[in-house]
Amino acid sequence: MHARTGIAAAVLLLIVGGVVTGLAYGRAGELPVLRELIGRSVRGRPIYAYVLGPPGSRPVVVVGCTDGDESAGTAIVTALRKLQPPIGVDLWLIPTINPDGMAARTTGNAHGVDLNRNFPYGWRHLGGRGHFDSGPRPLSEPETRAVHRFLLRVKPRLSIWFHQPLALVDESQGSRRLERTFGRLVGLPGRRLTDYPGSITNWASHSFPRSTAFVTELPPGKLTQLEALRYARAILAVSR
Repeated sequence: MHARTGIAAAVLLLIVGGVVTGLAYGRAGELPVLRELIGRSVRGRPIYAYVLGPPGSRPVVVVGCTDGDESAGTAIVTALRKLQPPIGVDLWLIPTINPDGMAARTTGNAHGVDLNRNFPYGWRHLGGRGHFDSGPRPLSEPETRAVHRFLLRVKPRLSIWFHQPLALVDESQGSRRLERTFGRLVGLPGRRLTDYPGSITNWASHSFPRSTAFVTELPPGKLTQLEALRYARAILAVSR
């Protein structure tokens, strides 16, 4: 049975096929959404994915925070929970894949590993600290293993990953037209960033043919509610 069957009546946590799910109600104005526990951090903090839209539609994934000291994108995820996704879009929202790093305001997880250097595609041992700590091996961290399993299951046609503070849209291996459209809608220029080994978007682009995965670097600091809403609406526009 699919984990999302009968969610209108779901008020308790369910365990279906090893996935912990439940109907989540947030702040005023937020739509009730299905919440999945996709994994836990080094220190046991939960990593949740929230999903809006009917199952079987075009999967789109948005991740608010990967590096714990770059958390402004979580406001965009909050804004998206108040909006209805376009017809035919299965919208998956992950506030953060690095809850330990967010709590400590550090780039890496509790082991000091940059999760965006720990995926299998092109991985190599960088031997540094901060952005250059790739971990002892690919998928060495519980957070990256959880996200890896989740992405293999969902197979997103589009995924957008928020970072800071460069204020640009990375023109990566996916659809350049889509990336430039998103940049125009949010007022950010496009630029090709360095392809670091073990990055999540590189892995996703090579793992899912005809998909697009790209990084958006937000400006420094926090986003206002209006700014977050602008990004959220732009995501829905390019998700169609």
